[in-house]
Amino acid sequence: MKELINKLAYTFIFLLVSKLAISQTPKDDLIDISTLSDNFDYDFRYATENNFLKEKVYDCSKCFLRKDVAKNLVKANDSLHKLGYKIKLYDCYRPVSVQKKMWKILPDGRYVANPNKRGSIHNRGGAVDLTIVKLDGTKVEMGTDFDHFGKEAHHNYINLDKQILNNRILLKNTLLYFGFNSIKTEWWHYNYYKSNTYDIVQKDICK
Repeated sequence: MKELINKLAYTFIFLLVSKLAISQTPKDDLIDISTLSDNFDYDFRYATENNFLKEKVYDCSKCFLRKDVAKNLVKANDSLHKLGYKIKLYDCYRPVSVQKKMWKILPDGRYVANPNKRGSIHNRGGAVDLTIVKLDGTKVEMGTDFDHFGKEAHHNYINLDKQILNNRILLKNTLLYFGFNSIKTEWWHYNYYKSNTYDIVQKDICK
């Protein structure tokens, strides 16, 4: 009985410490990644009409992320620079209002997170949509365009040229090394490993 009580006590302490660690994450520690590095390329489709929504839903082209996420993304980009590449960003923090528009048009959990449940990691500032380009901005072929909602964009789709597969592997392995996890259906989407501890943020990043 004493051993059982001790185990329960240790479990309670562990859960309490874990909860405190999560609650210590600031609700709004988003920063503009351009304040940390000017070595990224940008192609913010949602600040244009060139996206699956067919409308401009961002008033500016800025990449805001949680501080830890932004710092590690800079490290990943610095690593790619040494190989002759750099990251081009498509999307970072995303307001819930935009998430709702996306869900209305494409209510498919494989590609768009349901804003009426947990929402998207983008809404927490913990996810990035991106690709790689050469240092001079030359396109690197990845097999599909950004926001291609089909099997060709899946990580396990291998009916592609060897160079395209190598490009995807380079991006994936680099981001994994710096703490970013992929999802099965989108080669461009990565979540920071601590992102589930972040709260949803309501922020106008264009002010």
